[in-house]
Amino acid sequence: MYDATWMLRLYARRRLRQLEAMAPLQAQRRVLAALIGRGRGTKFGRDHGFSTAWSLDDYRAQVPLRDYDAFWKDYWQAPFPRLDDCTWPGLIPWFAVSSGTAAGTTKYIPVSREMHRSNVRAGADLMTHHLANRPQSRVLAGRVFMLGGSTGLVRQAPGVFSGDISGIEAAAMPGWARLRYFPPRDLEGIDDWQVKIERFAERSLDTEIGAIAGTPSWLLIYFERLAEVAGARLGTRPSRIADIYPDLELLGHGGVAWAPYRDRFAALLEGSRAETREVYPASEGFFAIADRADGEGLRLRLDAGIFYEFIPVDQLDSAQPDCRWIGDVKPGVNYALAVTTCAGLWRYLVGDTVTVVERDPPRVLVTGRTSYMLSAFGEHVIGSEVEQAVAEAARAIGATVTDFAAGSLFPDEAGTRGGHLYIVELGAERAEDSLDAPQHALFAEALDSTLCRLNDDYATHRAGGYGMDAPRVRFLPAGGFAAWMKSRGKLGGQNKVPRIVNDPDLFAGLIQFADGCGEHGKGAARQ
Repeated sequence: MYDATWMLRLYARRRLRQLEAMAPLQAQRRVLAALIGRGRGTKFGRDHGFSTAWSLDDYRAQVPLRDYDAFWKDYWQAPFPRLDDCTWPGLIPWFAVSSGTAAGTTKYIPVSREMHRSNVRAGADLMTHHLANRPQSRVLAGRVFMLGGSTGLVRQAPGVFSGDISGIEAAAMPGWARLRYFPPRDLEGIDDWQVKIERFAERSLDTEIGAIAGTPSWLLIYFERLAEVAGARLGTRPSRIADIYPDLELLGHGGVAWAPYRDRFAALLEGSRAETREVYPASEGFFAIADRADGEGLRLRLDAGIFYEFIPVDQLDSAQPDCRWIGDVKPGVNYALAVTTCAGLWRYLVGDTVTVVERDPPRVLVTGRTSYMLSAFGEHVIGSEVEQAVAEAARAIGATVTDFAAGSLFPDEAGTRGGHLYIVELGAERAEDSLDAPQHALFAEALDSTLCRLNDDYATHRAGGYGMDAPRVRFLPAGGFAAWMKSRGKLGGQNKVPRIVNDPDLFAGLIQFADGCGEHGKGAARQ
């Protein structure tokens, strides 16, 4: 295949000069002013008296923070599916269908043509940062593999479609990008996840893959099937991605925290030339990309039609929260993220929590969801702490993690205490039926001690077992979480296993499913 990396390299040089010269505060002020100017003639703009003379304080005084439910009720529900000059000028052509990871309520997030172009530029920025780290890269000598959801879109009205955000981007992809894209059109519309990854694996063996991107949990499932398909062709099953995709240079990952998967992917990518690079995409926009090494934060996209605000998580219910922007945000504080975007989201609470690790240029780490907290007993354990604790517990028994979920168990009789239950699926190298009682105990002890070290509130509640019992752990057999997601109609694509489950009915259903796996063995998990 013709190597088109030289064209990308020309773009990357120019883009890197732009990023180097960018003044973060001025860039964000320009974005906000441009968005307010575009929104003046919309219903939302008229309702809020938009003025191009507004300062940031004026904007905040006139426009309250809103979550999805408030936008849907106040602006989108009545005219849906034709949002014409509603919260953004013109007709919204696409809606990204999202259920989040908690209760599963379907959301329809507007995606404007301007937001689509912003998302396309995000892909180019990802490649730019890759080339900055790998100047001799030939990543576009092969194809870029996007392991996303189905590209099948639902026609909601003339000129208006809804579907997976990855499907929207694939359907609206410019021709120049399609030339280097995998999978081909005849495969990308497959709805059945199991059939999809089978066909992807078969066809990709005859394709030079230079980069691959997706959610870590689904990438692991895909790589497992890829190894089986490659093994059938080669006569021996390869254990490393380098033996299957020898030209792979980049693995982009996002959607869930990387910490529990880091060791597993390090083993899979051993011997390859691939680097891993984290991204922060959402249905609402593509917010940030890692421009440095793993764990050093994701650089916010400041000139992408998105304005960022940060609200201390403990002030979300306050009438006057201490809202910050990149000009005065404090590093190390756990914030809820709010965005104003070129898709007509105005001071919209995304539902994610982040911490800022650097201000110039602004870099963030995603710490979880605003509902992504274990605090049934006042312990206030946030998502990033849970992720780190599970990763360290797996390391303590020499294992890696495929997926997990955690929730609260409440005392069921007088004199008993509540606590947390972790349901965990380990990597194939340590199947659940190979673990003995001491290893079960070691995993739970490592969980407990790590959380005590990371979180003072948790440590206080665990002191002497006074407020909470030690965490309990249940292990699922291989394929368990995929089977559970399939049973809920959530297999593959953009769907993610909810890491912290605060919905009691959803958690009870997961426990019941885990009980079934225990009774019927691995077959129950692979149905």
